[in-house]
This record gives sequence, structure tokens and C-alpha cells, in this order.
Amino acid sequence: MLRGFRGATTVTKNDADLMLSATKELLWDMTDKNKIAPQQIASVLISVTNDLNATFPAKALRMLDGWKYVPVMCTNEIPVPDALPNCIRVMLLAETDLAQEEVQHIYHHEAKRLRPDLAK
Repeated sequence: MLRGFRGATTVTKNDADLMLSATKELLWDMTDKNKIAPQQIASVLISVTNDLNATFPAKALRMLDGWKYVPVMCTNEIPVPDALPNCIRVMLLAETDLAQEEVQHIYHHEAKRLRPDLAK
């Protein structure tokens, strides 16, 4: 079954190293907690808020072993007034045997405020 796995994180400022580190940590946590191997991933969509433009966070995937052929795309979030700033969001689609309610969505740092019902 193809399932969606959500994740989000924040950084303290618009800095390429911070963005790549936070994205890498988030992707690793999402796949580790849900027991997903790179070969199971159909695609990854990464969005950033308009205040983050120091780098493409998708570059973080290329830092992970086995992710060379995983399709990835970056985009901007809708600039909603008073939205959480400095935020990187991930939607990962992967093959899994997990039931929808078993999927662990991962939220780091200030992004836990986005979905307190799912953040653990």
C-alpha cells in the first residue's frame, strides 16, 4: 500500500547548513520510526516558508545513503499571515504494510505546534 508520511521542522534562521541539517534529521527520523528503506519511497515533496531561501532542502536527501534515485521536489508554502516561520515541511510517499493509523508523522522543534494531535 502506498502511504503518505508527514513531517515538519523549523530552523532558527535562513542558513543553508541549518536547513540541510534539519531536513536530514527529519528525513532520517521519518524513515527510521516508520521502518522505510529508500527503495520503498515513491517520491518526496519538500516545502519551505517564504523566509527560507538559502538552499534547496532537497539537497539533504543526497547526503543519505541509498537515496540517490529517490525523486524529490521543493516548493514554497502558501504565505498565510501569521503562519509558523522558518518551517520546512515534508510529504514522503512510500510503500508500507502499516495501517494509516499506525503511520508515525514526525514533527521537530517549533513545528510540533502544527499538529499537536500527531506530534509525539
